[in-house]
Amino acid sequence: MNPTTPTNIFLPIVGTTFFRLVLNTARRFVYPFAPVLSRGLGVSLSAITSLIAINQVTSLLGAFIGPMSDRLGYRKMMIAGMAMLATGMLAAAIFPIYAVVLVAMFLAGLGKSIFDPAVQAWVGNRVPYRRRALVMGIMETSWSASTLIGIPLVAILMDRYGWQSPFLVMGGLGCIGAVALFFIIPDEPEPASQKISPVEYLGAYSRLIANKPALGALGYVFFISAANDNLFVVYGAWLEKSFGLGIVALGLGTSLIGVAELLGEGLTAAVSDRFGLKRALIAGLSLSVLSYVALPFLDTSLTAALTGLAILFFIFEFTMVTSLTLCTEILPGFRATMMSGFFATAGIGRMVGALMGGAVWQAGGILATGCTSGVLTFLGMLCLMRGLKGWRRTDV
Repeated sequence: MNPTTPTNIFLPIVGTTFFRLVLNTARRFVYPFAPVLSRGLGVSLSAITSLIAINQVTSLLGAFIGPMSDRLGYRKMMIAGMAMLATGMLAAAIFPIYAVVLVAMFLAGLGKSIFDPAVQAWVGNRVPYRRRALVMGIMETSWSASTLIGIPLVAILMDRYGWQSPFLVMGGLGCIGAVALFFIIPDEPEPASQKISPVEYLGAYSRLIANKPALGALGYVFFISAANDNLFVVYGAWLEKSFGLGIVALGLGTSLIGVAELLGEGLTAAVSDRFGLKRALIAGLSLSVLSYVALPFLDTSLTAALTGLAILFFIFEFTMVTSLTLCTEILPGFRATMMSGFFATAGIGRMVGALMGGAVWQAGGILATGCTSGVLTFLGMLCLMRGLKGWRRTDV
């Protein structure tokens, strides 16, 4: 480990958090503005959903970048991620045709899939373990901020300057980010992994799979991601069917989820280091199981339902950010490989959850959805407990 003093860590954390906000906004803004993009590009709404699918696939491709990050250095990969975002967004702004926008969303998604594991691995190298949940919690506010700040700003840009304007702004910020990160991220020594043989480099993921704690973490994130998306894809249908909510009200509900995510990230920063990451994680998972199972019984009123959803997403975000912090220490020599595998497995879990969510909802409504997500979360907790049994972090 190469710990950084609080003075030296402040600017890199602020900078990477801001530029992650830009990356997260680029990944999420297509969802609410799909009809606007559809009209602007002159294509069907189903063609816009292909943009979303392309964006999700990049989380899987990003898994192959992890060993490269460990080998080439985390700062270089952060800069590469921002450069990809800049290239894609500026291309879409200059050439507003569907094929270019499709490539732009691919590059933006891949840039995020490269940037996130690299920055978290960098934090794992630079921030002492006893303070890491604080830093990770602060950095993860960029996810909720993309809903609370980024997407509303995109809406203002589209309304005043046309649907292409957010691409231009995010492309410009991507260029600024690539340059700024070069200066604000301290130069790093040549990674030890750069000296390993090609066979060892290509076999980096075999190290991950052979590691019991790492394998337990992958099983954990698969199940909890499937559980969350199993609910996420149908919660709007539940609120609409049970309480007759319209589009505006559903949008407010999404904002409430954003606030809950922000509070969950804040709680991680505030208490996880003091409480202990493993204990905080098991406590969060236990509460998540109870929240999923309790959700069907909150169908009695809109207030109860929205409160239940807010609590659930609050606990989920706390659990997810705490687990990100813990996973930075499972494979200290291959941190980016570990985090890339973590995100790729989470992406697979989200796809499985999204695919099964509709069928589960149609089969048994919110009762089936809540119970299924509760069972999946419980399975994730078992995987984690099994993987971490007897595990002790090693000082590096």
